Amino acid sequence: MARPLSALMIEAGGHLLKDVDWVVPVPLHPWRRARRGFNQAEELARHLDVPMRRVLWRVRATAPQTALDARARRRNVEGAFNLSPFLTPRRRRQWLEGRTVVLIDDVRTTGATLDACAAVLKAAGAGEVRALTVAKADLQAVGRERSNTETTA
Repeated sequence: MARPLSALMIEAGGHLLKDVDWVVPVPLHPWRRARRGFNQAEELARHLDVPMRRVLWRVRATAPQTALDARARRRNVEGAFNLSPFLTPRRRRQWLEGRTVVLIDDVRTTGATLDACAAVLKAAGAGEVRALTVAKADLQAVGRERSNTETTA
């Protein structure tokens, strides 16, 4: 599904990909990546017609975010990302300093993960960080689902 979903991303968010240097997929923790066999953000990024760089590393396994509210999501991903340990100082300067990059992920809910990743990239010298996802969760619908579940359970 990566190719058709990436095509939709280009159609809806192509303006975010204009004049950028690289796309950067949101990383999975290595254990989760090994269990799943792929990183969905990386698969999407491969088909965006913009060079991809794996400059981020998830340094801490995090709990799944699906059942967490916005505050808990931010706490959950706090300190979970860093620059890749494989990124040399030379590559860091070349790939990040003053560059415009676009973070790629599958779903944006509260933006906590994207914000955490963007903070690492900005601290490393990125000039501008944008974000592009396949979908944006409807928080009001999620809240209604939770409240319906709570009242009927």
